[in-house]
Amino acid sequence: MKKLSLRARVVTGAAAVALLGAGTLGAVAATAAPSSTAPAQPVATTSDAAQDLTRTKNLTQTTHLSIDAATKAAQAVLDAAEKAGQKVSVAVVDRNGTTLLQLRGDGAGPQSYESAAKKAFTAVSWNAPTSELVKRLDQVPTLKDIPGTLFLAGGAPVQAEGAPIAGIGVAGAPSGALDEQFAQAGAHALGR
Repeated sequence: MKKLSLRARVVTGAAAVALLGAGTLGAVAATAAPSSTAPAQPVATTSDAAQDLTRTKNLTQTTHLSIDAATKAAQAVLDAAEKAGQKVSVAVVDRNGTTLLQLRGDGAGPQSYESAAKKAFTAVSWNAPTSELVKRLDQVPTLKDIPGTLFLAGGAPVQAEGAPIAGIGVAGAPSGALDEQFAQAGAHALGR
């Protein structure tokens, strides 16, 4: 039998002592009587913790569009554009402006993909169709300097109880009015 080095014997001995100590401590802790001075506290469940947070008003609730609803809206946009003989791209963003879904329709121009996303972001950010926002540039021309925005017609917000929950952006048709008409078709497909 091979003799263990001094280092191996020290490490093995330390591990054995640690295991023995842990077992002894666990046994003592398991048999210890509860203190009579401290009343037992009930264990908080997940729902109790959630209720506590809600009661303290540390949480807010928001409504978000599901991926199924985003897909339904995007398909309604592409169907409306195809019916009108137009090739467009569509983007659907959530309340925070994060892209949920983005599609470049068959034959849509390369610039339309990014433009659709920016129009969707702009519509949800201001909770207004982008055609209305273009008019605001007369009073506040620096709005167009906000990163990620595009002040051209073609973006429509989606609302629930008057609050924006998503934005739909469309680009690629020969006019912003057509882009916005298709974006509205997507919003209407959701009952908004």
